[in-house]
Amino acid sequence: MSRKCEVCGKGQVSGNKVSHSNKHSRRKWNANIQTVRINDNGTIRKANVCTECLRSGKVNRAV
Repeated sequence: MSRKCEVCGKGQVSGNKVSHSNKHSRRKWNANIQTVRINDNGTIRKANVCTECLRSGKVNRAV
Protein backbone atom coordinates (compact mmCIF):
# COMPACT_ATOMS: atom_id res chain seq x y z
CA MET A 1 0.00 0.00 0.00
CA SER A 2 1.34 3.40 -0.95
CA ARG A 3 1.77 5.66 2.05
CA LYS A 4 0.28 8.66 0.28
CA CYS A 5 -3.16 10.22 0.61
CA GLU A 6 -5.08 10.26 -2.68
CA VAL A 7 -6.91 13.46 -1.67
CA CYS A 8 -4.29 15.84 -0.27
CA GLY A 9 -1.05 14.04 -1.21
CA LYS A 10 0.25 13.79 2.35
CA GLY A 11 2.93 11.12 2.58
CA GLN A 12 6.02 9.96 4.39
CA VAL A 13 8.36 12.53 6.00
CA SER A 14 11.97 11.84 6.96
CA GLY A 15 14.20 13.38 9.58
CA ASN A 16 16.65 12.58 12.35
CA LYS A 17 16.20 10.50 15.48
CA VAL A 18 18.19 12.28 18.19
CA SER A 19 19.28 10.27 21.23
CA HIS A 20 20.03 11.57 24.70
CA SER A 21 23.75 11.65 23.79
CA ASN A 22 22.82 13.78 20.73
CA LYS A 23 23.62 11.06 18.20
CA HIS A 24 21.70 11.52 14.95
CA SER A 25 20.33 8.67 12.85
CA ARG A 26 17.77 8.81 10.08
CA ARG A 27 14.13 7.85 10.66
CA LYS A 28 10.77 8.37 9.01
CA TRP A 29 7.30 9.38 10.04
CA ASN A 30 4.45 7.70 8.19
CA ALA A 31 1.15 9.45 7.53
CA ASN A 32 -1.91 7.79 9.09
CA ILE A 33 -3.36 6.33 5.89
CA GLN A 34 -6.59 4.30 5.95
CA THR A 35 -8.18 2.30 3.14
CA VAL A 36 -11.83 3.36 2.97
CA ARG A 37 -14.72 2.98 0.53
CA ILE A 38 -15.59 6.37 -0.95
CA ASN A 39 -18.32 7.67 -3.24
CA ASP A 40 -16.49 9.16 -6.22
CA ASN A 41 -19.10 10.87 -8.47
CA GLY A 42 -21.61 8.07 -7.97
CA THR A 43 -19.00 5.31 -8.26
CA ILE A 44 -18.05 3.42 -5.12
CA ARG A 45 -14.35 2.57 -4.93
CA LYS A 46 -11.62 2.04 -2.37
CA ALA A 47 -9.10 4.79 -1.74
CA ASN A 48 -6.13 5.43 0.53
CA VAL A 49 -7.03 8.54 2.54
CA CYS A 50 -5.34 10.17 5.52
CA THR A 51 -7.31 10.59 8.73
CA GLU A 52 -7.14 14.38 8.50
CA CYS A 53 -9.11 14.29 5.23
CA LEU A 54 -11.59 11.84 6.76
CA ARG A 55 -12.23 14.04 9.79
CA SER A 56 -12.47 17.29 7.83
CA GLY A 57 -15.05 15.84 5.43
CA LYS A 58 -12.99 16.15 2.24
CA VAL A 59 -14.22 12.70 1.11
CA ASN A 60 -17.70 11.21 0.95
CA ARG A 61 -17.65 7.77 2.55
CA ALA A 62 -19.79 5.05 0.98
CA VAL A 63 -22.20 3.30 3.31
